[in-house]
Amino acid sequence: MSHAQHTAERRQPADTAVVLVLGLAAMVVSMMQTLVVPILGIIADDLQATTANVSWVTTATLLSAAVFTPLLGRFGDQHGKKRTLVGVLLVMIAGSVLAATTTSLTWLIVGRVMQGAATAIFPLALSILREEIKPEKLPGAMALVSGTLAFGSGLALVGAGLLTQGSDPDYHRVFWLAVVLAVAALAGVWCVVPASRATTGGRTDWLGAVTLGALLVLLLLPVSQGHEWGWTSGRTLGSFAGAVVMAAVWVAVERRVQEPMVDMKMFAHRPVLFTNLAGLFLGFAMFAQFIGVSYLVQIPEGIAGYGFGASVLGASVVYLLPTTLVSLVGSQFGGVLVRRLGARVTLAAGACFGVAGFMWLTVAHGTTASVIGAGMVIGLAISFGYAAMPALIVASVPAHQSGIANGINSISRSVGSAVASAVITTLLASKTIPLPAGMPQLPQESQFTLSFAIAGVAFVLVLAVALVGIKQAHAPRTPVQRKVTSRTPAALSQPSR
Repeated sequence: MSHAQHTAERRQPADTAVVLVLGLAAMVVSMMQTLVVPILGIIADDLQATTANVSWVTTATLLSAAVFTPLLGRFGDQHGKKRTLVGVLLVMIAGSVLAATTTSLTWLIVGRVMQGAATAIFPLALSILREEIKPEKLPGAMALVSGTLAFGSGLALVGAGLLTQGSDPDYHRVFWLAVVLAVAALAGVWCVVPASRATTGGRTDWLGAVTLGALLVLLLLPVSQGHEWGWTSGRTLGSFAGAVVMAAVWVAVERRVQEPMVDMKMFAHRPVLFTNLAGLFLGFAMFAQFIGVSYLVQIPEGIAGYGFGASVLGASVVYLLPTTLVSLVGSQFGGVLVRRLGARVTLAAGACFGVAGFMWLTVAHGTTASVIGAGMVIGLAISFGYAAMPALIVASVPAHQSGIANGINSISRSVGSAVASAVITTLLASKTIPLPAGMPQLPQESQFTLSFAIAGVAFVLVLAVALVGIKQAHAPRTPVQRKVTSRTPAALSQPSR
């Protein structure tokens, strides 16, 4: 047996361990985004807070993720991905402990801000995979890690539902669950993930980070709070106007800084630009399905004439968990498709499943079987999209920009999710069923139909991006091509086209 073969055999179990550990870390990311959704009412009751104030428990994490994800992705490229990943997990654990122990809404929001930094884990994990995993196994590894995002969302819903059952629910238990999983992820990263073999170094573009952060906050704040503020209020319109101004400021800063946080040429590179656009639409569709189905199945049929009267736990386990399980399993098939047919074809195939799933949900959401079946088709679409987008990004940027490029793609999905939350919530509140005074307002069934149809249009746009926007398919390279590329320094300094 040659030395190379012996090394390869020893490396394979290590590669598997790295992928599994990074998958666990990525799962923690998605859990932070959905963990509080089922318990917002409990938090409001326990802390004597209004619905508007409690909404900051979710908004704070979204804004924090928007600010820290691109900054930490770039920081990992410059100073070491494992070191940055460990730091992010420590901050997230501290935030989770704070949220699990406080009885103050203010400190709970602070804890959620710290948890929001966890979103940077995903682009850091993909950058580590690019360094550590052999090229022929990279699409499958990225697909597995990406698939854990959807699984984590479902696990968070189920965990939150189980931990708050009973006559005296305690939301603090949910945050202790986050602590346990984050500590497990930290231990795995510390013991299994190797340190970065190469870093770019250089100065941190703090001015670029501040201006980009201000841009994202001004954009996402009115999106997430517009329903409370009013879509035509001065605060909402002023924030959007400020976002436009700050976008111009950020671009001007990045063009003049010697070592910009975001290379504008990379940002405007056609495959990267359109992959981020696909991420925006995919994030919208995924969250629209999550919110729409959650609300639909909890509507009491005896009062509204439709719905299933499910509990929070029932909605999570019976109606949403199958979608997340299909996403986790389907991500493996997505990785195979990326390797054999290319990421562009995989993204297009996923979009077709998404259109079919939402068409099904739009015309037939009156039975449990239809809602679950359509959700599983949508879960397959999401898994294919999650498998394809990191592969498109990795194939389009040099290795030293992987972290920031995937960070921006993560933010595009977060923006899409935030827009979906605002749009679906507004639609459901715009037309309600006439009920006696004192009873809670329930949306008309037509609003759910419209919501699912709009989400289907989002997948149509993903399909258009895949077929028209990303013109060149990123076909898998042959082993000979990979060998030549790996030995050519120039290949690492230019995006693949």
